[in-house]
Amino acid sequence: MTKESRIINFMGVRHFTSALSIVFIVISIASLAINGLKLGLDFTGGTQLELLFDKPADLNKIREVLEQEELKSPVAVLFGSEQEVMVRTQDQMKEKAQQKLSAAISALGSGAALEAVERPAREMEGFADTLVLVNVSSESVQQQNLFAAADYGRVEYQQRDGKTLVTVENSIDSVYLRRIIADIEQATSSKIELRSSEFVGPQIGDELRDQGGLGMLVAFALVFLYVAVQFQWKFSVGAIIGLIHDVIVTLGFFAFFHWDFDLTVLAAILALIGYSINDTIVIYDRIRENFRILRKMHPHEVINISITQTLGRTIMTSASVFIVLFCLYFIAGETLQGFALALIIGIVAGTYSSVYICANITAALGITKEDLMPKVRDESEVQETP
Repeated sequence: MTKESRIINFMGVRHFTSALSIVFIVISIASLAINGLKLGLDFTGGTQLELLFDKPADLNKIREVLEQEELKSPVAVLFGSEQEVMVRTQDQMKEKAQQKLSAAISALGSGAALEAVERPAREMEGFADTLVLVNVSSESVQQQNLFAAADYGRVEYQQRDGKTLVTVENSIDSVYLRRIIADIEQATSSKIELRSSEFVGPQIGDELRDQGGLGMLVAFALVFLYVAVQFQWKFSVGAIIGLIHDVIVTLGFFAFFHWDFDLTVLAAILALIGYSINDTIVIYDRIRENFRILRKMHPHEVINISITQTLGRTIMTSASVFIVLFCLYFIAGETLQGFALALIIGIVAGTYSSVYICANITAALGITKEDLMPKVRDESEVQETP
């Protein structure tokens, strides 16, 4: 078998691969437009709890309790040890507690409802919340024992403008949280210590989202400048289109399958940009070298030879990264699954784009050996050189 017979005709299928890429991008954009990204707690805001169990935690039973409470996107993972559990949900405990109380009060009938949750009056020092109830008397509420002293501490009832005011010592979110912990204790037959309870506001999530988007734009701009300086602007266009393809396809998968998009996934997207451009640079460097050596060959032939020569390196690099990512996905736990999944999809797309998109776009822009030959200094520059 001669050397020439081993050259793979990548450019011969460029029209097919271009059409395939366009189809994937259209589907991805349509998924993003219709479904949108299912933003995680990092971007939407929510609650994060750290629980310490007196014995190894049963995550499956914990997740069952969280699902029974109908919490939004609940996550329960181990951290530190088998007895330490982190619970995350996009729900805010105060809003969730208010929903539960509203349902319980509405069940009293006669149009009873929870109108609002207010701050207690100044004279009610030491109390946490004031609940404004309509169409229900304080006697009815007390008969149903909705605000037991064991849970809410001191409870004061007042009337204002025909409405019943219930002022409680313990905040409704803290009571609701204790009830969830009690349910988990019962389901897992263990004792639990609440080590911390943190709230992530949606405003912080908006800032993280905006900064992440800005980070991607800056990465694209720096990649374009780097490739233009090191190679040629036609290579830069191909590299940027390839990177945009990788990012859109990866985001499209997350939108299509409704997977959670959080900070770990955003970090994977940024890492993907670095990985994909590294693979593309290796191919570009070989194309530049071969254009200077194989001067009589057609540009498509030079590109075919260059990609074939670097194909082994591309496959081995991608395979070694895949091994690590599969280990992360199946062994490292739920926290890193999104990160690993985004990189698995992105690396497949990045390997494909490095071979079939970046070089294809560069060839379509009419790259020639003249674009890559070193510039010859004119005689005036040579005479001025000391």
